[in-house]
Amino acid sequence: MALIDCKFYSEILGLSTSAKVILPQNTKTQIGMGGAKANGNSSVLYLLHGLSDDESTWIRRTSIERYVSEKNLIVVMPNGGRSFYTDMAHGCKYFTFITEELPELMQQFFHISDKREDTFIAGLSMGGYGALKIALSCPEKYAAAASLSGVTDIVRTYEDTKKDPHNSIMTADEIQSILGDFTNIKGSKHDLFHLAKELSEKNCEKPRIYQCCGTEDFLYQDNVKFREFMKQLNYDYTYKEERGIHEWGFWDKKIQDVLKWLSLE
Repeated sequence: MALIDCKFYSEILGLSTSAKVILPQNTKTQIGMGGAKANGNSSVLYLLHGLSDDESTWIRRTSIERYVSEKNLIVVMPNGGRSFYTDMAHGCKYFTFITEELPELMQQFFHISDKREDTFIAGLSMGGYGALKIALSCPEKYAAAASLSGVTDIVRTYEDTKKDPHNSIMTADEIQSILGDFTNIKGSKHDLFHLAKELSEKNCEKPRIYQCCGTEDFLYQDNVKFREFMKQLNYDYTYKEERGIHEWGFWDKKIQDVLKWLSLE
């Protein structure tokens, strides 16, 4: 594998930003690593980080590079700040950046397929929310999306932050700066329940959805609520749970399950 530290300018964000990119490499003598032969343009997984992280965290805290070493898959890990991968009410347009500009730039820089069936998105926590929101909003671009311990109920997340600001890693003001007036969030483009139901009623191709969460995770009840909701809708939907909290040991294990679920071979 090759690991690229890609720094570039974003017209959408209006600033220089960065992404870590894993590229397949057909190696035969690298000890402990397989090799993948890239045939033409490779499939791509956009892998999103959580609230307190950056583009390097998946590389630093999991073995994602080793897990994809035998797959013809490019993994793009962009820096999303604390944006919830949203066009922020007061800030940068990260949703537009991830869904429009980033794929175009990555296809310019690397041999990445532009086909829907070759394009996937996944993330943890804030990134799990981002992956689901993006795939449900742009089903024509993504064949599959995976949420690992994702923030699935953004309305309850805001309400809990407002009730107990001292025990939260975000303030209500920060969430409002991202998503805007919270009296209008339920049933909006930020609400995963609304997006999932709206898309299920459309006569179009829908992304496959994978969702997992640890049963001791503070987001577990929200994930169960979203699971029960998704079961009523028309999706190719997979849910997994097991004992675990909101931590990297769980995500390192579950990203391997996601890669198997994608059935790239």
